[in-house]
Amino acid sequence: MGLVIFFLLGSAKPTFLADDSTLSINKIKIEITGKSNVGNYNCSNTFSIRDTIYLNSTKKNAFTTEIKMSNFDCGNKIMTKDLKETVKAKKFPNSTVYISDIKPNGKNYKCRLIFCITDKTLKYKDFILYKSDEKIEGILNLKFSDLELEPPVKMAGLIKVKDDIIINFCLYKTKD
Repeated sequence: MGLVIFFLLGSAKPTFLADDSTLSINKIKIEITGKSNVGNYNCSNTFSIRDTIYLNSTKKNAFTTEIKMSNFDCGNKIMTKDLKETVKAKKFPNSTVYISDIKPNGKNYKCRLIFCITDKTLKYKDFILYKSDEKIEGILNLKFSDLELEPPVKMAGLIKVKDDIIINFCLYKTKD
């Protein structure tokens, strides 16, 4: 009898240990938004990528991607040119996003984020990725001055971009 119980329970998987959850990504969108004294702007870069991340695991629990700064589009040629000049796209053609140690945090995820833009590296230990049905996204509130960059000023100072910028990282999930 004890042997039967051992076989029944011995092969049972404890219910308190969750399976490794995965996050499959098929597209990334990076948005840089901000304000000027004449209105708001939104510059974005969307590209396809296929990757799988194992959440809360010792398996592949990291994600790295290079962002081509020349692929940003602000919906206006002059604004796009100004952004590329501001972030020194010719000197620093790529930015890098490295996300690691991704763990569930309530309905969302918490991770480590390293964001390299121009010659600056920004590190965040408990960066929150907000989860929705189609994507997870993280939001960085920065200033151009944090990156030692000057916000664009045009037309002899008539148009001035504010120092505050928002960088939104969207990782789109593969549909099951």
